[in-house]
Amino acid sequence: MTKVAVIGMGYIGLPTATVLALRGFDVLGVDVSQQVVDTLKQGKIHIVEPDLDVSVAAAIKSGALQVATEATPADVFIIAVPTPFKNGNTPDLAYVESATRTIAPHLAPGNLVILESTSPVGTTQKVSEWLAEERGDLKLPHRETENPDIYVAHCPERVLPGRIMTELIENDRIIGGISDACTQKAIALYQQFVRGQCLPTNAATAEMAKLTENAFRDVNIAFANELSMLAESQGVNVWELVRLANHHPRVNILNPGPGVGGHCIAVDPWFLVDADPQNARLIRTAREVNDSKPEFIIQKVKEAIKDIENPHIACLGLAFKSNVDDLRESPAVEICQMLAQQMSGVISAVEPHIQTLPESFSNHSNITLTDTKNAVAQADIILLLVDHSHFAAVPTEYNLERKVVIDTRGLWES
Repeated sequence: MTKVAVIGMGYIGLPTATVLALRGFDVLGVDVSQQVVDTLKQGKIHIVEPDLDVSVAAAIKSGALQVATEATPADVFIIAVPTPFKNGNTPDLAYVESATRTIAPHLAPGNLVILESTSPVGTTQKVSEWLAEERGDLKLPHRETENPDIYVAHCPERVLPGRIMTELIENDRIIGGISDACTQKAIALYQQFVRGQCLPTNAATAEMAKLTENAFRDVNIAFANELSMLAESQGVNVWELVRLANHHPRVNILNPGPGVGGHCIAVDPWFLVDADPQNARLIRTAREVNDSKPEFIIQKVKEAIKDIENPHIACLGLAFKSNVDDLRESPAVEICQMLAQQMSGVISAVEPHIQTLPESFSNHSNITLTDTKNAVAQADIILLLVDHSHFAAVPTEYNLERKVVIDTRGLWES
């Protein structure tokens, strides 16, 4: 297993391909976007992640990492494509299915196919079934468990944006194959570059483990967010409340925020709800609490601007978390766009990690992307939505007198 094709050059696929290339594998990174491929061929990157730019440049320069819009034969195929929603909160496996069928013509006996995309329980089985539909000449493990031609397994990513290059190597990995043989084949690959433990299980358990990890986080964040709304109604400072409560030796409340974003915590719990809505009551409620938090913030802003004609609002931060450029499922984006729809004033959006506003902002002519200095100077209301380190010194660097300040992250609380 020396030649690896990684399908999808996003926040997981690109770092994974890069780490493998730097560990001596011959890697082909595949992405449907010609722009992404052209950027990577120049040794540049299209996403923000510490240390990734230097690593990609080195991998491309050495020739260990090549990129293309189409797959070619390999020993290992790693699928790392999105798994978004469709029709509300129903999982959309179209990207996974497309990637699976795309690699099918290039398969040969002995190949290993790994699904890294976070997926509903049963998706890895579907990958094997889709491959069987495309390649009737090969024995797939959902039918031939003992001696398949192709080995299929699931190994969900477990990394934190901002620490991906470190955690890809250091974190434990859960590896679940459709059969024991598939599990062991996949472990043999990951043990070559992962320093953490490679924990064997079956595919369904591996799939559910990733969903469980993110649902656990979501439930705990929902408690903090619900607490912040209760504290507001009681006239209590939630930041002081959490700090004091956490002095209990068995209490560790998270800090609240404007909602939950990212392609994991904001999405994955719905996969559990969709699979068994009758029994996923707490998980559903947590999702509903976190999804309602942006509207709570909007109402706070509306209350603050009720006596201001054509208010100017500075929205500081658009990313889903601090110090990254990832806007996927970001509550900050939702809040900024909802304010633009519901008010007649002007909104200055500040996001130091992007150069232009996403296409989804094109319908909002009253939103402009600007820098912190200009946004704060013109604003009647300063709405901190992301606790980027870039914003930490705003209260000391700028005159905030006579401005309404709403800090949804507690960055300026002391």
